[in-house]
Order: sequence, then structure tokens, then C-alpha cells
Amino acid sequence: MNDNNIYNEFDYDNIKTKEKRPEKKKSKKLLITFVILDFLAILTLFLFYGPISYFKNLLVTTSMTTMEHKFLARAIYSEDTIMEVLNNNYVLEINEPTKVDDIIFKSVPETDRYESIYEEQILKKDNKNDLYKVIDIEGKGYKGFLVAIYDASKVSLYSFRASKGDLLSNVIEKTKALVGMNASGFYYPDGVMKPTGLVIQNSKVLSAGKSTNRIGGLIGFNYDNVLVLSKDKSSKVIKTFRDAVEFGPFLIVNGQASEIKGDGGWGIAPRTAIGQRKDGIVLFLVIDGRNVGYSLGANMKEMQKIFLRYKAHNAANLDGGGSSSLVIEGELHSNPAGNSYKGERYIPNAWILK
Repeated sequence: MNDNNIYNEFDYDNIKTKEKRPEKKKSKKLLITFVILDFLAILTLFLFYGPISYFKNLLVTTSMTTMEHKFLARAIYSEDTIMEVLNNNYVLEINEPTKVDDIIFKSVPETDRYESIYEEQILKKDNKNDLYKVIDIEGKGYKGFLVAIYDASKVSLYSFRASKGDLLSNVIEKTKALVGMNASGFYYPDGVMKPTGLVIQNSKVLSAGKSTNRIGGLIGFNYDNVLVLSKDKSSKVIKTFRDAVEFGPFLIVNGQASEIKGDGGWGIAPRTAIGQRKDGIVLFLVIDGRNVGYSLGANMKEMQKIFLRYKAHNAANLDGGGSSSLVIEGELHSNPAGNSYKGERYIPNAWILK
């Protein structure tokens, strides 16, 4: 009996101990959860309202330059704060016409001596490929691709006729183009995709959508295959373009770099841009982004530095974000990504090499 009592008493205590443990563990987990949430709340307040302006500038400039995500900045900051940030981050463009005579088309010389690694990357052709060369681009927080195109006469604009646009890879396959990248921005009046601003293809104005009301202007090629950047959209000037879209900002004009304050006011995102060197070589630039651990994207200052490094004489930004994409010989070469998806999105037009 005594033994049984001892056993029963011990067993009862053991059961009580087992019953209490989950409560202690649960309380401990709740405490840890509250501590983490408090820490995150304090960190968020510090990052977005504290003395370090980087995160505030990043959120505002990245959000306010999109068509659909301005609410992200407005959900956190007042309009006065947003305007203050934008006023401290901007691009002051070179306001002069493109000097088309500066561009003198030259054949790429065969040599073993180059003035820099960047010149070698541009001028030393791959396997005697006389049409184009792909160069990997990498910087702090971003990766992408620069395509050097040796014959500017083979670069043209292709506009997609479908009301919702099309995927770049589909059109490159249909047209049998060698290289393609996205061009215009777009919006959806009445559910139909329409390019922002003017679109000129084969000397015809295909579209005259609403302007983005930002800096920039017409970006395209004249009949002499010179990349022209123009703020003048008069009928006289429009007639000088064989292919063009309207976007911006202009990053380099006549060899002069636009002044960029802060991050340029466009934040960090996937980017697409186009340029041309004085020797006539056309540069397609696509930077991947929104991919943590691989590439977050680039700002305008970084895009400008890349073009300056490779001696672009004229260069301008095109539509970025989820639209940024590069297709080479039928294969998607870049890694397009939006805010909530990965992969290509439908776009209204593209610059292609045929």
C-alpha cells in the first residue's frame, strides 16, 4: 500500500509537471513574439522617420515614379514630405539639341591594344560577330547586361498591335530579330494598353498618348541612324525621326552628363536605357532588379555612370520596373520582375536589332 501510494503520488506530480510545461512554453513564445514585433516597429519608425534619410528617400522616389504604386509613399508620408524628398532628388538635364554631326560612324578596328578594359569589351568582337556583343554589367546591388550594336541602321522600333501589347519574347520570335528590349511606358485607358507619349515607327506617328509629365522627351533615330534626344515635339522635328518613343530622363546629351541630385528622384528599380557612342555604336542597357540576393536594381546616377564608362555620347532612360526585359536570339536573357511577380509582362513596343 505504501509503495502504491508513493507511486501514485509520484505519478500525479509528474502529470502536473507535464500540464504546466506547455503553458510556460506558450508564455515564452508570446513574450518573444512581442519583443520581435516591438523591435520591428521601432526599427521601422527609425528607418522611415529617423535621422537617416536614405530609406525615406528610397521609398518615396521608388514609389512616386511608378504608375500604380504611389500609394506606398502616401500611406506613410505627407504630401509635404514627399515633395521635400522629390525636390532633393532630381535630374537636371542638359537642355540643348542633339549635335548629330558629332556622331561619325567608324568600323571597329582590329587591335590588341585598348585604352581601357571598357573599350576592349566594346570593340573586341566575339567570334567575329559583326552585329552585336553582350557584356555582363555588375555594380553594388545590381546586375545586368549591355549590348553593343555595331550597325545602327539595323536598330528599329517595333510596336505591338494587340490591344494588350505582347511579350517581348513572342515578338522577337515572330520577327526573327536578333536582340530586343522594351521601350515605352504605358497606361490603360478603357482597358486598352496605350503607350505614354509619342510613338513614331517607320516615319509615321502611331500613337500620341498622354505624357508622363516628367522630364525627358523624344528618344529615337533619325534617317542618318543617329540617336537623337529632343524636347522639341513640333511637327517639324517629329518629321526628322524614323523611329522614336517619348520617355526620359536624358542622362547624357552631346557628351555632357546631366546633373543628378541624390538618386535622381527615380529610386532603385529594374532599368532599361539606350545610348550611342561617337563612333555610332548603339548601346542597349538592361539592369535586373527586385530580386533579393541577385539584383535589386539601379538608380539614375548608376545608369549614367555605366554609360559614361562605355563612352556614350547620348543616352536616355526608357521604361523600367517590371517591363525591363532583354531577349537575345529568341531566349529571355534578363530576369524580369515586378513587385509581386517574376517573368515577362506585356509591353507596347520594343527596340529591336534585325
